[in-house]
Amino acid sequence: MALPILESPKYTVEIPSTKKAIEYRPFLVKEEKILLMAQESQESREMLNAMKDIIRACTFEKVDVNVLTSFDLEYIFLKLRSKSVGEISSVNIKCSACEVPNPVDINLDEVVVKFDDSVSKTIMITDSVGVNMRYIRVKDMGALTDDKKSQSDLINEVVIASIESIFDADKVYPSENSSKAELIVFINSLNRSQMQKIEAFIAAVPSLKETVKFKCKGCGHDNTLELSGTQSFFD
Repeated sequence: MALPILESPKYTVEIPSTKKAIEYRPFLVKEEKILLMAQESQESREMLNAMKDIIRACTFEKVDVNVLTSFDLEYIFLKLRSKSVGEISSVNIKCSACEVPNPVDINLDEVVVKFDDSVSKTIMITDSVGVNMRYIRVKDMGALTDDKKSQSDLINEVVIASIESIFDADKVYPSENSSKAELIVFINSLNRSQMQKIEAFIAAVPSLKETVKFKCKGCGHDNTLELSGTQSFFD
């Protein structure tokens, strides 16, 4: 006799980068095991793959995880965690004055993705040459979690992943139509001020943020700080 299969509730979340609404369900025991194994490995690549697999399964295979941005992935995962385990996450945060760890409860449903509206995706390198930027996609993140690559190689990977196209007065050159070697030649041709424009866009990438306040149990200091990124919201 077949055992009964429990149905999971469905929820809706908006993808931050596209504002498209998608359906999802809480993750189940089988997905929680995937997450625990990735956490135990302490490998960033394993954790990334686990998040991808869980989001893919919990959105009923209807979301192309690879084209999500890094902050889309983190935000959707946070919403999954909220509905699966609970909206309150207790973390230990060090006091800024005495560094004593303090338990702080964070409501995951209040965490949002903050955008910097002053940052333009179009950057002029010269009067006639520019680049159209994009936020790093999940499919590009694997190359950015390779601990064996040099710092220089990782910088190139980040910049290449962030360039959607290069253009001049006559034509637009999509980055997908250029080889990595060609893109590195372009990057190496930039001067410091030109490179800083690209770095400023990358540094301003949207991320999960929440302001927390607490009084230190050790010294009584009133702390106010902004948490950013998925790992900040979990112990």
